[in-house]
Amino acid sequence: MSESNYRVRRATIDDLETLTALWGRMHLPAAELEKRLTEFQVAETAEGKVAGAIGLEISKHQGRLHSEAFEDFGEADILRQHFWERLQTIVKNHGLARLWTQESAPFWKGAGFAAADAPALEKLPPAWSALKGNWVTVKLMDEAATEISLDKEFAIFKEMEKEQRERTLRLARVVKVVATILAVILAVFIIGYSVLALRSNPRLFHH
Repeated sequence: MSESNYRVRRATIDDLETLTALWGRMHLPAAELEKRLTEFQVAETAEGKVAGAIGLEISKHQGRLHSEAFEDFGEADILRQHFWERLQTIVKNHGLARLWTQESAPFWKGAGFAAADAPALEKLPPAWSALKGNWVTVKLMDEAATEISLDKEFAIFKEMEKEQRERTLRLARVVKVVATILAVILAVFIIGYSVLALRSNPRLFHH
């Protein structure tokens, strides 16, 4: 099939039955993966048939590619190329600094993944350290720079939140002052009206 005839998109609940069957044929833990459907990207043909899928789990600023599955392994590398193009966009949008995988296909080494040495493994998120298998990884950007960037973004967010609170408080104070002025004007109006009414009809308040 021509490469242009594939489209990669995020998996939806409508794909669940097809993916469950595909995971089963691939001897993957379908029951567990069903709960993580939103991690998956699927490649579909021009006719809308799912041809393959791959998962991307995100932990802070790192990602793990997992559970790749294909209907036809003759098309696997073509689909991996489509997945990789899509994943790079997702990675950029999430600001990920490093990707990991235990997938062993040569394609991933060609995409820049290399065997994780001891210093790299120290960066492996604890949630993934218990997974059995050999890790390959690719560094997308400096992790320290990513942490600094995240810290800056958090500081900016806190400053914006502070400014928003201050604007809200200023607005509340203005509303309170305006309400007080209106209350005083209303009280003066009532008193003035009462005085005028009393003057025009002194017996109004005497029965």
